[in-house]
Amino acid sequence: MKRNGMINADISRVLSYMGHTDTLAVGDCGLPIPDETERIDLALKLGVPSFMEVLREVVKEMKVEKVVLAEEVKAKNPKIQNEILELVKEMDTDCEVVYVPHTELKSQTKTCKAVIRTGETTPYANVILQSACLF
Repeated sequence: MKRNGMINADISRVLSYMGHTDTLAVGDCGLPIPDETERIDLALKLGVPSFMEVLREVVKEMKVEKVVLAEEVKAKNPKIQNEILELVKEMDTDCEVVYVPHTELKSQTKTCKAVIRTGETTPYANVILQSACLF
């Protein structure tokens, strides 16, 4: 049994086999997940666990070079947008932040290694993380 770090077996497994430019999504409980994409469902009830709680733990385990957000988050959920941007600043890497229409973000989940579903109930609390190279 692991003593610290990511103890969720599915998230740990996915992170360990990701390579440079592979992607992983973290989403709210309403984000549709394509049948061809692995679903890691952490949602216990509405609001639990929160999107930011899960995202903070995932980025501790992953070197991220790009963050993809829905353009709509700017107007519909600026609190989450600001929390994500603050988290990006805290990371020890140059990380590009890209905004796309929400329909495009949903389409991009088809090529993600997995989508982590949280219990988040605020709108547009979704992100795609692109893995950086470790060396």
